[in-house]
Amino acid sequence: MRALGRLAQVCRWLRRFTSCDLLWRRIARASLNSGFTRLGTDLMASVPVKERVKVSQNWRLGRCREGILLKWRCSQMPWMQLEGDSLYISQANFILAYHFRPDGASLNRRPLGVFAGHDEDVCHFVLANSHIISAGGDGKIGVHKIHSTFTVKYSAHEQEVNCVDCRGGIIVSGSRDRTAKVWPLASGRLGQCLHTIQTEDRVWSIAISPILSSFVTGTACCGHFSPLRIWDLNSGQLMMHLGSDFPPGAGVLDVMYESPSTLLSCGYDTYVRYWDLRASVRKCVMEWEEPHDSTLYCLQTDGNHLLATGSSYYGVVRLWDRRQRACLHAFPLTSTPLSSPVYCLRFTTKHLYAALSYNLHVLDFQNP
Repeated sequence: MRALGRLAQVCRWLRRFTSCDLLWRRIARASLNSGFTRLGTDLMASVPVKERVKVSQNWRLGRCREGILLKWRCSQMPWMQLEGDSLYISQANFILAYHFRPDGASLNRRPLGVFAGHDEDVCHFVLANSHIISAGGDGKIGVHKIHSTFTVKYSAHEQEVNCVDCRGGIIVSGSRDRTAKVWPLASGRLGQCLHTIQTEDRVWSIAISPILSSFVTGTACCGHFSPLRIWDLNSGQLMMHLGSDFPPGAGVLDVMYESPSTLLSCGYDTYVRYWDLRASVRKCVMEWEEPHDSTLYCLQTDGNHLLATGSSYYGVVRLWDRRQRACLHAFPLTSTPLSSPVYCLRFTTKHLYAALSYNLHVLDFQNP
């Protein structure tokens, strides 16, 4: 009887220990895509940590259920963004907003809104300050208020605007015309260019620093300089080149800041590179190579250990654990007759969304 009593005490202690939120938080910070950043910030406070740890195991093991959310008849180069329970995706010269159903793995078929204004296809867009800032093949930038009919477009570049970003009331744009430009978002000053930067190369990607002091451009790498350069946001002056060993044509198709001093890039040379400006501007501190020598069109990170990339062949999405060199899992989303790049991808703690030429895919890691 005494032994049974001690066993009961131990069982009660273990139950209390395993239900301790602090324990699960420690496990979650070491897990993949649990909603915690490297700094320990919790981005998903409304979701129980224990549940997130369970789902993160599915990410680590590659257990998911694939589905198709949207289809379209003509080949597109779509871009998308997530905000709350809404998804925004470009199709030709429109941007459509859809509402997620509660499961997160399906959409209400009727769009919440349709945002138009470009004469040619939308190349890129971002969400900022209740606005959609769009870049078009017509050389124009569009500014749309999400919850009203307000829409303004203005001529920004001589050729297509390939990329755009917006933070703190400032818009930056990059174009095939070999310039990057800085614009105010304030309604009374829309279309008034603050700076024009001669990049001497086609600009494919652009991102503003979180502290609004600078921005980075990713270019086609057709000149005798690095395709990654950082510019002062206030003066438009060149601050630094990143890297020194890019081969010709190693254009940067996607770039993103993780913090004011760290950023990620990917592109035609098949590498994802992690840069830490505090350590070196001449060499990245970590890199991951696409194993099938495919161009990398896009990347996303959970701000901690998980990295996802989209490849140019067969719609392959790859998951990486940044603590390892080798790819964790690969998900080919198209077959040979309909081979397509992954033009854009986004993910939450439970789902990954990938936009290809003919459809929008979802990988459901909550209900594999």
